[in-house]
Amino acid sequence: MGGMRAGKRAGRAPLAVIAAGGTGGHMFPAQALAEELLARGWRVVLSTDARGARYAGAFPDAVARRVVPAATFARGGMLARLMVPLRILGGVLKAAGGMVLNRPALVAGFGGYPAVPALGAAWLLRVPRLIHEQNGVLGRVNEVFARRVDAVACGTWPTALPSGVEGAHTGNPVRAAVRAKAGAPYIPPGNYPMSVVVVGGSQGARILSDTVPAALAALPEGLRAHLRIAHQARPEDIDRVTASYTEAGLPAEVAPFFDDIPRRFSEAQLVIARAGASTIADLTVIGRPAVLVPYAKAARDHQAANARALSEAQAAVVIPERMLTARVLAEHLAGILQSAAGAQSMAEAAQALGVPDAASRLADLAEQVAGHGASGGDPLGNDPAQG
Repeated sequence: MGGMRAGKRAGRAPLAVIAAGGTGGHMFPAQALAEELLARGWRVVLSTDARGARYAGAFPDAVARRVVPAATFARGGMLARLMVPLRILGGVLKAAGGMVLNRPALVAGFGGYPAVPALGAAWLLRVPRLIHEQNGVLGRVNEVFARRVDAVACGTWPTALPSGVEGAHTGNPVRAAVRAKAGAPYIPPGNYPMSVVVVGGSQGARILSDTVPAALAALPEGLRAHLRIAHQARPEDIDRVTASYTEAGLPAEVAPFFDDIPRRFSEAQLVIARAGASTIADLTVIGRPAVLVPYAKAARDHQAANARALSEAQAAVVIPERMLTARVLAEHLAGILQSAAGAQSMAEAAQALGVPDAASRLADLAEQVAGHGASGGDPLGNDPAQG
């Protein structure tokens, strides 16, 4: 690609600066792009703040870490907030200094305030740049930079974008363990053991712990007799959730974390979950029917946006939090688990939305942006003067 050719002309592999913060939603796609670019012969630097650096242990050792100051108005007292502009400016200047000494072919931002310094420096120095948005609605940082980058990569499709901004649907990268289960044959519900997996994000979801056990207990006896449940719950909820399943006579494995979600999803007849971007990506790559309960307090209601495509494709039932009760949930669960053909159709619809090669698509876009930047063009036709 153009970025690779530019690097070879300079006698060195091209350099990508990847800017991301501490949450898994930002860090995992950033890590996936880093791994893909390394495999293509790039050099990669992770630009983050001190907090983000603590969450970068899964990045390959070949990825250099560059810690720059960053700050947000969402935390701290009045004095801390007054210092935010100065910290941001300091971070931008430090990032810019590094780019002047070792100019990157590309800067890629993944949202979150730790991405601001590198993206700001890249804008000032006119370094080719892109952002990747995991959710169906832009986060605040990505919204600020959407008109100041050469490409906007969208993990969820469609993604709500500012007027005049084009998006490229790359999908959200998934782990290798998920890709290994891509398109695994689905066994629809029937008169045999059926697996139901309940996950609520990295920390579980209290509302699912409050409603799912009662909903499953309310299913017809002939259906309940076949259920095998794996329920991820907060540590403080485990005892009561376990007791609820025991009282209902339902075999259930309740734990604060499952490290084998790809296997569990692939073996599941049904998944009950929040609608985080990574959960949606896993569900669609593997291809499983789901009941989704978007987190009502998610920033800009992005989980509802994430779930919309699955709902419209009839790959999932989406229940807003305000409407979630054990009775309502039980009705939807029974409707899915008592219809083998319907569940099979949902699984196929989910898989049709999956993007198992999202990391490769994102890297292709990155190389395209770097190549056009090296030659002065713009892959999305934006006017450089507007950057």
